[in-house]
Amino acid sequence: MIAFFKLLFRNRLAAVGAVVLTVIVLMALAVPILPLKDPNLPHTAARFTPPFSEGYLLGADHLGRDQLSRLLWGTRTSLAVGAVAAFLAAFLGSAIGILSGYFGGRTDNILMRLIDMLMAFPYILLALAIVAALGTGLINALIAVAAVNIPFFARNIRGITVGLSHREFVDAARLAGKGHSRIILSEILPNVLPVIVIAMSTTVGWMILETAGLSFLGLGSQPPDSDLGSMLGLARAAFTTHPHTSIIPGVMIFLIVMSVNLLGDGVRDALDPRLRSGALSRPMAVTKVARNRTLPAAATPAPLLAVDDLETQFHVGERRYEAVGKVSLQVNPGECLGIIGESGSGKSVTALSLTGLVASPPGVITGGAVRLEGDDLLSANYETLRSIRGNRIAYIFQDPLSTLHPLYTVGDQLAEAIRCHAPVSRADAKSRALELMEAVRIPNAATRLSSYPHEMSGGMRQRVGIAMAMANDPDIIIADEPTTALDVTVQAQILSLLNDLRRERGLAIVFITHDFGVVAQLCDRVAVMYAGRIVEEGPTDAILATPAHPYTKRLIACVPELGGGRRELAAIPGLPPMVDDLPPGCHFAPRCDKATAECRVGYIALREGKQQRAVRCIHPEEDIA
Repeated sequence: MIAFFKLLFRNRLAAVGAVVLTVIVLMALAVPILPLKDPNLPHTAARFTPPFSEGYLLGADHLGRDQLSRLLWGTRTSLAVGAVAAFLAAFLGSAIGILSGYFGGRTDNILMRLIDMLMAFPYILLALAIVAALGTGLINALIAVAAVNIPFFARNIRGITVGLSHREFVDAARLAGKGHSRIILSEILPNVLPVIVIAMSTTVGWMILETAGLSFLGLGSQPPDSDLGSMLGLARAAFTTHPHTSIIPGVMIFLIVMSVNLLGDGVRDALDPRLRSGALSRPMAVTKVARNRTLPAAATPAPLLAVDDLETQFHVGERRYEAVGKVSLQVNPGECLGIIGESGSGKSVTALSLTGLVASPPGVITGGAVRLEGDDLLSANYETLRSIRGNRIAYIFQDPLSTLHPLYTVGDQLAEAIRCHAPVSRADAKSRALELMEAVRIPNAATRLSSYPHEMSGGMRQRVGIAMAMANDPDIIIADEPTTALDVTVQAQILSLLNDLRRERGLAIVFITHDFGVVAQLCDRVAVMYAGRIVEEGPTDAILATPAHPYTKRLIACVPELGGGRRELAAIPGLPPMVDDLPPGCHFAPRCDKATAECRVGYIALREGKQQRAVRCIHPEEDIA
């Protein structure tokens, strides 16, 4: 609960809404014990007394009744009606949505057609019709407002339930012998409950407003009782002569509705697990770069791509997650650099940082430089970076199904990638797309141009991703584990294709993987990452033959060997450290059997050795000096 409120109040607008609404609710709850005048007692001698008069802090209405007392009692009534209406609409609408989505078939058709009948009428006209049928009164207005909002909850919850009812955990519950009621209560309801809460928090303000509208028309609260809407309705005749009688309840309605809506947005963000990282707004187009970052000196002569002391962090509230720590790399034309390490070692964040693709918030590049032929990309404006992305530096993502648009054919997406950077006609772009499909060896390429991503196999989609990366003849391709989800034969074909394209076109490749077999087959040099740092770098053959860092040696020992006879399957003890609580000194020291007290103190630099090798270790396995 404390964590929820911390996330809620990180959104400043939601915090303002929570404070304002809390004050209003406390005032409404305290009305019976406050020393207020009778809200229904007329005093004709005090008609239209202006605000701040003696005995009338907010003035009096057309019958001389105290505006402050009527305002607080009316606020109490409006809040109660809005909350009850929201609960009824959420309860009934969610029940219909869950039953319809879970059972499907005839049940779904009957319930959804009834909901469609309700939605066929404009909601305010439907509310007026319900009140006309039931009669005027606050309770009937409450029923009308709840009824017209049932379709909103039913439609939303039904859509979510349809997706959940065929998930594996629901099938497992059925196989375990659970009945429909138990599955709905134990499996479906907990998953849709956050959505129901979010929907309630964002619609209760509108229900208060709708109830006030009915009372304004004389169909809700009846004299002598009143709510905020009826106060407005009674005061409209005197708006030009005594505007305070209308402004005061109008301002209260505005404050309630706005505070509820702002708080609802904050509740939605705090309950959404995708936004708990602090990203309470849309990510920026470019990763945020700290103004006070250190800018290392550029190398001479400048390589094609140079990464110097790159530091990337995730800022979540007061916590700092050091995902990338002082990473330095160089890539030359026609070269393939492999980056390898355990999951969570910072490989993908390093690659995304090169072109400013780390989501901000919460990602921030706090130090270092990324230079393309000597020009710092981190200092470039958005238009410059946009012209480089997909043009000079291309990206092959790990899961092409999630990066390819599901509603467009692969041919259209390839043509779009070309036309974003080159002023060519649609026909020329289509022709170029066909050439790319043939270059990545997709069979029946002309027919496949009109295929959608879901109509292709995983290997074919990955080939489309490679073709899209090659669309504008880039200088560098960053491949983020493009073969992880593929079977061995398709993986070999993809690696062979990348290797052929590299040699034919002279492009550089930064290949991210956790597979030493891939590194041995494709990469000229390899950089081993651990806890956000490069711990060893050098030619692939040399590192695979004589690893210098204890972490590299243990990683290689974990690779099973076929045909080598029986041997113990190695494993690295312990777990990688949390990047918000990195140990001092060598981050691998808690898991290393060669660690000494010296390894746990101070910053350990990457030491250069012979044969272009470097290692970040005080007690290396091999002397590379």
